[in-house]
Amino acid sequence: MRETPRSRETAADSGSGLPQRRPERAFAHAGADGSGTPHRSDGRPPHTPRGARRTDLAGHPGTTPPVPGWPAPLVSGVLGLLAILFVLITWQVAVGGPLFRLDERVGAKLFERGPAGLTQVFSDLGGMPVALPVLTCAIAYALWRRALRLAVYAALTMAAVPALVIPLKVATARQGPLTEAVNYYPSGHTATAAVAYGATALVLLALPRPAWLREASWPRAWMMPVAAILLTTATGIGLVLHGYHWPLDVLASWCLGPLVLAPLWWVSCRSRRRSSG
Repeated sequence: MRETPRSRETAADSGSGLPQRRPERAFAHAGADGSGTPHRSDGRPPHTPRGARRTDLAGHPGTTPPVPGWPAPLVSGVLGLLAILFVLITWQVAVGGPLFRLDERVGAKLFERGPAGLTQVFSDLGGMPVALPVLTCAIAYALWRRALRLAVYAALTMAAVPALVIPLKVATARQGPLTEAVNYYPSGHTATAAVAYGATALVLLALPRPAWLREASWPRAWMMPVAAILLTTATGIGLVLHGYHWPLDVLASWCLGPLVLAPLWWVSCRSRRRSSG
């Protein structure tokens, strides 16, 4: 049988020696200049460290740095549920639906319950004279640490409270409990407490702690958001028990607070990522 050029070539390559590099063949991993340097179309080095790769909010490859904290899909789902609940409550209050009538029956049984002095103190936690100075101190600290963007977002978040609450009060014109006055929905004190204390926690979480505070064993990062939640909860309970607001007024503001805080939460996560990197 006649040997073809292909069979002779195969026979020559089947020797016991190691495979030899053939200069006329291009290696898949060689660069265009033939230097052997791996070629990357995006100009990155061949072995990019995993920590240096950019990811999106969910941790997948993308253009946005990863952010610490809860997963973005979970946060988006919670915010979506709160938005739906807020819309449902507002609709019921506006049309006087079954939920509105149930709210009045429940509220009538809760008013003027508990120690009046304590419920008054709880109610005052959502007032501007108490809540606003707390956030002002946090904003001043952010400016001192040169976190201008964080401070601006915190200030805008607080300014969004009256911009959203006042039009809703006028549109619904709900009569308050134990009074003939109107414009009680939603609760401005509860919304102020939620945003002021929540924004304070987000600002402080985003900024590096001083060295003396880092060395202490008792401060924990989770204590600040927990304190914000407790203060906001106490404000709403005090307003209902003292007879200042209906339960739905408070519940709606509890839903509205996290929605207003969402942009600041995103900025806070990015700031924490940059400071830890």
